[in-house]
Amino acid sequence: MRSYPKSLARLIEELEKLPGIGPKSAQRLALHLLHASQEDAEALAEAVRQVKQQIRACTLCFNYTDADQCAICTDPNRDDNTLCVVGDPRDLMAMERAGSFRGRYHVLQGLISPMDGVGPESLRIAELLDRIRGSTIKEVVLATNPTVEGDATAMYLAGLLKPLGVKVTRIALGLPVGGDLDYADDVTIARALEGRTEM
Repeated sequence: MRSYPKSLARLIEELEKLPGIGPKSAQRLALHLLHASQEDAEALAEAVRQVKQQIRACTLCFNYTDADQCAICTDPNRDDNTLCVVGDPRDLMAMERAGSFRGRYHVLQGLISPMDGVGPESLRIAELLDRIRGSTIKEVVLATNPTVEGDATAMYLAGLLKPLGVKVTRIALGLPVGGDLDYADDVTIARALEGRTEM
């Protein structure tokens, strides 16, 4: 990147760190930002700054929020008897986009992955168990990705949840094995949710 001025080269390098952005996409974005108005560039910078300063984990479900609890946890129209467990907030967003689930959520903040050094103690499993004990939750839907890590996490959770007296289901494999919820279309997610099975 010798042909670029230092500040432009740095912007390209920083954009390349974003997921799914390669060198050419980073260059295209950097040049777009360079030609954008000063107001647009400052609005983008301010939006990034605000997200980093204001967004945190919901104290109940661990979804993204800018308040103590997220909008889903504070929604009185949600079904308190059904809890959907997902790996991360992107999966929750995918489930919400499908529009088929009206219960509550619990975000684990990851999946069990020994190869990556992520064990059960690294996830929000203790909070999940505490949340279920003494609650009105009757069914827990395990909506982890259909990957080795997602399946291992679902099996581990099923073993912990069944003794608590709740029905434990897993979303049906209408989703491709090895795929991520975040990339699935709305109909596939809705069908997978409808076809969930008890574990």
